[in-house]
Parts: sequence; C-alpha cells; structure tokens
Amino acid sequence: MLPLKNHLATADAFARLADQANRLRRLQTQLDALLPAHLLPGTRIANLKRGKLVIHASSGAVAVKLRQLSPRLTEHFIQQGEQVTGIEVRVQASRSPSVNPRRKSQRTLGLRSKQALTSLAAGLTEDSPVRRAIARLLESSG
Repeated sequence: MLPLKNHLATADAFARLADQANRLRRLQTQLDALLPAHLLPGTRIANLKRGKLVIHASSGAVAVKLRQLSPRLTEHFIQQGEQVTGIEVRVQASRSPSVNPRRKSQRTLGLRSKQALTSLAAGLTEDSPVRRAIARLLESSG
C-alpha cells in the first residue's frame, strides 16, 4: 500500500497541491523559529498566493503584533529564498477553543480553614447571609 504522499504526487493537480502544502509547512516552521514563544499558539500560516503570505492570528492582540513584525518577517523569508512579497494578517478565531471557559474546579479547604470558618459561622445569627454562604462553601469544599 502506497502512502498518501505518493498518491498525491502521481497526478499533476495533486502534485501541485502537495507542493503547496510542503511550502506552507516549511514557511510555518520558519515562522515558528522567528516568533516569540507567546505568539506561537495563536499564529498559523494560512496561504501563499502570488507572493502574499496570509497568516491567521487567534486574536486581535496577536494580529497587531504580527503586523508590527511583518516587515522583518518578509525580509527573513526573502533571505531564505521564499517568494514572499508581503504579509497579510487576519484574525481567525479557532473553531475548537483550546481553553474551556471558566470551568468550575473542585477545591478543598484545609482542616484549619474549615475549623476557622465553622467557628465564624457559629458566631453569626441563623438568618445571616454570610452564615449561609459559609455553610455552602464548607459543603462544596468536601
């Protein structure tokens, strides 16, 4: 059984597609080596067409920084023999969020904290909102 790469290279149209994919992968590797670590997770090469390199940024802040760096990036790509005449940065939010929004985590209180809260609650009146909040906190902390 031939690998997919060999199948793609057999037909002319697929060969061009494979070449483009390899070019984009090479550009992504170069870009990853140039960018600061904090920009890497939010930056992806999207396309290269007629010399214009399209980069997707995960947020507006990442896009602004990439636009600031684009002259230097373009110069680097040219020095590496790539046919890049300009860079276009687009904000493209990811389809599957990498971070779950405000997921509740189960936290536990230490013995001393539980004792202190229990003592505090005991000194409050039965109908006190603070006492009810402390009771919920103690109940949820296990």
